[in-house]
Amino acid sequence: MTLKVQTRYGDLILNKHEYFMKMTLELAEKGRGRVSPNPMVGAVVVKNSRIISSAYHRRVGGLHAEALALKIAGKKARGAALYVNLEPCAHAGRTPACTDAIVKSRVKRVFCSMKDPNPVNNGHGIDLLRKNKINVSVGLLREEAQKLNKVFIKYITKNMPFVTLKIAESLDGKIATRSKDSKWITSDASRSFAHKLRSETDAVLVGVNTVIRDNPILTSRRFRTPVKVILDPYLNVQERAYIFSKKSPALNIIAILKKSLDKKAAIQKIRRLNKKGVLVISCPGKYGRIDLEWLLRELAELEIAHLLVEGGGDTLAGFLENGLADRVLFFIAPKIIGGKDAITSVEGRGVDKVNKSVKLEDIKVERIGEDVLIRANIKSLQLKA
Repeated sequence: MTLKVQTRYGDLILNKHEYFMKMTLELAEKGRGRVSPNPMVGAVVVKNSRIISSAYHRRVGGLHAEALALKIAGKKARGAALYVNLEPCAHAGRTPACTDAIVKSRVKRVFCSMKDPNPVNNGHGIDLLRKNKINVSVGLLREEAQKLNKVFIKYITKNMPFVTLKIAESLDGKIATRSKDSKWITSDASRSFAHKLRSETDAVLVGVNTVIRDNPILTSRRFRTPVKVILDPYLNVQERAYIFSKKSPALNIIAILKKSLDKKAAIQKIRRLNKKGVLVISCPGKYGRIDLEWLLRELAELEIAHLLVEGGGDTLAGFLENGLADRVLFFIAPKIIGGKDAITSVEGRGVDKVNKSVKLEDIKVERIGEDVLIRANIKSLQLKA
């Protein structure tokens, strides 16, 4: 059986299994920004080529997609096929094991796109279902499923957040003029897109100079406001910055160098910040700067799976030079600022040879209002000294 269907992927000729799995992936996408640090998962129950029920994972602590879809289907699930984009879990966490619900439902067959990369489950769910005489097929639209949950895959296998670098710059690569003026380089449409992006991530990170210069509040203006992380080695942030105000209610984290704690004034300032609910993380140094890899692992312990780095230029360079960025988003405005003293979007040491540049792949270009957005994944990181 083949079907011609119109999806967000375009007009496609699909067999029925691909069709139902495409639907599963589109359902899973609805959980973006709402289920982290869990993966995005959708589920569709099908019997005699007809959809009995469907669901997606809606929130952390809520029923997983499979359990919810089967609950909706009830007795109709008996003898049916279940389509799910990720291997069902065989372990209890915030919710019961999904495999229990699947076995109890007496479905006949399960199609899943990929194994669960979580070492706690990885293959156990599939084995358990097969031991209960349920036919399990693995690999249907695997590549699409892996792309959908690339944040979760890195977080759960590397114990580090997926890192997205977001840059808003002029056509000539400037993020501020020589007088440090930076408002506004990109359009309203790009800034609105950036707010949506923040709502889909767990935390947004900026360098302390960005806080001092721009005094941002870093909210999303959407359904979810991310944790705010300030990279501030010597604790120079102003205690009255907007980022600490009621206008920006999410948790604030300040990452400092351990040697900053040697100063009495710093210790007193930390105590005052703690009283405001600010978490200060004392980080080891690396080449005189905060060890970013160490910090990322600490953020992962706080269940931050996706980190959005918004600047400034020195901070962005730090992630690139240490090979810690996974994706870049360049918002380019049709403006030319000029000036050798204007601030560039990526500063730091840079490379001495063009062939050592950071390489990008999976490049997508689109218009956002009057600006151009370039999305790309990091291919090879060769800026390391």
